[in-house]
Amino acid sequence: MAVEATTTAFVAGATGYVGREVVKQLVGLGIATHAHVRPSSGRFEEWRQRFEAIGANVCACDWTSEAIGAALANAEPTHVFSLLGTTRSRAKSEAITGDPYDKIDYGLTAMLYEQAATLASKPRFVYLSAAGVGDSARSAYMRARVRAEALVREGPLPYVLARPAVITGSDRDDRRRGEEFAGKAIDGALSVLGALGARKLRERYRSTTNTVLAAALIRLATESVDDGVVAEGIDLR
Repeated sequence: MAVEATTTAFVAGATGYVGREVVKQLVGLGIATHAHVRPSSGRFEEWRQRFEAIGANVCACDWTSEAIGAALANAEPTHVFSLLGTTRSRAKSEAITGDPYDKIDYGLTAMLYEQAATLASKPRFVYLSAAGVGDSARSAYMRARVRAEALVREGPLPYVLARPAVITGSDRDDRRRGEEFAGKAIDGALSVLGALGARKLRERYRSTTNTVLAAALIRLATESVDDGVVAEGIDLR
C-alpha cells in the first residue's frame, strides 16, 4: 500500500484490540503515528514502552476537550482513528456510572470529533462502528453508535464509517469466550446461507480478526477519495 509521505495518523482507542493493531500496521507502513494512552491507565508505562518500541509517538493526555484539542493540534493529523468502546463489565471495574455506552462509545467519540473538526487540515475521520447499526437499534450499545454515526455523517470532515461484525481472536487481553462462541456459531450458519445463495448476508455478518480489520481500516482511510464512505462486510476484508 502506497501512502503519501505527509500522512499522519492520530489513534484514539490505541490500546484496544483493534487499536493496537492499527498502530502497529500504520507504523509498519511508515506513517507518522500518534497513539493516545490515558496517563491514568494502570498499564500506561507498559503501553508507552510497547508503542515507542515500534516507533509510534505516545500521546499521554486526559479525556478532556482541552487536552484532546491540544494533542490533535500538536499532531496535525491527516487521519483520525476513533476506535473507542467499552463493555459493562469494564465500566463497572473502572467505576463508570450511568450508561457506559453513552459516556464512552458516544461521548468520547463526540469529543474527539468536535476537536478534530477545528483543525485547519480537516483530517479524515475513521469511526469504528458495528454491523447492524440502524434507526431501529434498541440496545444501548447500538443506539450509541447510531448517534455517533449521525454526528460523523452530518459534520464537516471526510469520513469512513466501518461496520464490522464480531471481532475475534485468541490474543485478546479480555478473552471474550461468549463472543468467540457466537462468532463461530454465526459463521457456521452464514456458511450454510452463503451456499444457498445469501452471499451478501454472509459477507456482511461473518466474523473477522483485528489484523484483517486494521488493514482494511487503514486502506479505506488512506485510499478513499469520496468525502463519505460506509464500509460493511467484504469492504472490511
